[in-house]
Amino acid sequence: MIPRELLATAIVPGGDEPLRLIRRGSEFSIMLGANELMNSRLSGSEEALSRLSRACIAQVAAPRVLIGGLGMGFTLRAALEAFGAQSTIEVAELVPEIVEWARGPMAHLHAGTLDDPRVTVCIADVGALIRTASSRYDAILLDVDNGPDGLSREGNDALYNATGLAQARAALRPGGVLAVWSSGPDARFTSRLRKAGLAVSEEIARARSTGGGARHTIWLALRR
Repeated sequence: MIPRELLATAIVPGGDEPLRLIRRGSEFSIMLGANELMNSRLSGSEEALSRLSRACIAQVAAPRVLIGGLGMGFTLRAALEAFGAQSTIEVAELVPEIVEWARGPMAHLHAGTLDDPRVTVCIADVGALIRTASSRYDAILLDVDNGPDGLSREGNDALYNATGLAQARAALRPGGVLAVWSSGPDARFTSRLRKAGLAVSEEIARARSTGGGARHTIWLALRR
């Protein structure tokens, strides 16, 4: 059996437990307590988050995109491909160590995406960026928790409540899309999105890029 190796830990601002970066052979995982937040073998639904978002705004030639959460870089890598050469992509990552890991032990996973001239990485709360934006973004992609609740820290709940969704809608340009990744469905969140004045659809994406693995949920919410 290949042993697990703890490579590093990091504190999530406002969180109760440390993040742990773990390597097992060539496989990486990021854990929060007993919860595995991400695994280097499972990138399919994060990649789908970018592709599906782009399809919603296919008519926009030079989209401005905000990604909440860097993680292992799967969403960003797919966004650079999907949104095209004229796109501008901001990545908000709350935990500076995750950016350090992206340039260190997991650099091969990120494949130079952090140095792409289209990309700006902000060590910031994505909610704070959303609250200060007005009709700025064509797409906002949120992959900061395992679903529409504050798993990694209680403060993230504000992204998914009625006020947070109203702020996200205001940060979008007309016709823009708010896309939210989740490990599973949540009918109450779907209802909140609709009450926020967003046109909502739900997509199922498989965890593995080959099409297998767990079924994850992606909400696509359009500003009418």
